[in-house]
Amino acid sequence: MSLQIVSSPLLAQAAKPVKTQPASNPSAQTGTNVWMMTSGGLFLLLIVLGILSTLQANKLKKQVKFEVLKNREYQKKLKYAVETIGKMERNPDLIHSREFNLDYLRMRMAEEVFHFAIVNQIKIRVKDKITMALRPTQANQGEIGIASTGRQVDEIFDVLHKTGEAAQSTRVLFRIQIKILKLPTQPTSVTINQIIDCFETFLSPTHENDTWQPAIQGRIANMRWDQNAKPTPLLVLEQTQEGSNVTFRTNRMANKS
Repeated sequence: MSLQIVSSPLLAQAAKPVKTQPASNPSAQTGTNVWMMTSGGLFLLLIVLGILSTLQANKLKKQVKFEVLKNREYQKKLKYAVETIGKMERNPDLIHSREFNLDYLRMRMAEEVFHFAIVNQIKIRVKDKITMALRPTQANQGEIGIASTGRQVDEIFDVLHKTGEAAQSTRVLFRIQIKILKLPTQPTSVTINQIIDCFETFLSPTHENDTWQPAIQGRIANMRWDQNAKPTPLLVLEQTQEGSNVTFRTNRMANKS
């Protein structure tokens, strides 16, 4: 009888369910924190990228606006230059002015097509005129058919230009005078190329080689606009008797006359 009284509470206690608390998961909490930090970092990165994109877009808009205004100014200057050139070419008083011709030449030589045409014409005329003048004659040939002494060469030719009017007319833009001493020290073709290089550099519209010094056949040459030649300008290329070790400044067309 006593055994039944004692075992009943024990059985009841054993049958009562035991409540257990769930164990915490550290790895799940760590993953949640990493995901939140990553999301926050991406959000901040998107904000920064948006701000940078806006600033860059505003900068590009300003640059485009500046280029548009710059292009308009260039168009105005080009239109004004074309009108000015047209007036100059149609003005009979200015055509016979040396100062006008030099200003007109400087203005037009800045144009790539015009510059190429004038320089190419000079090359052709130099090859035709100077090659003939440099050929030795029977009077100044040595015993073996080669000129034994120097020979003075002095040639003048015109550089022509067609005006841009409806009825185009050809007129003399300027003249060129070449004064050199033909020496039997190098082939004629080399001397011709040296002369052409002198004119190409002197008539270049850029401001490079401001202290450039021309030389022909190893001797210093001088290039200048003849101040006494009027109304048509005269460009003189004159070879001096100085050696190549002597240098002095030559004023190019791009700077002064």
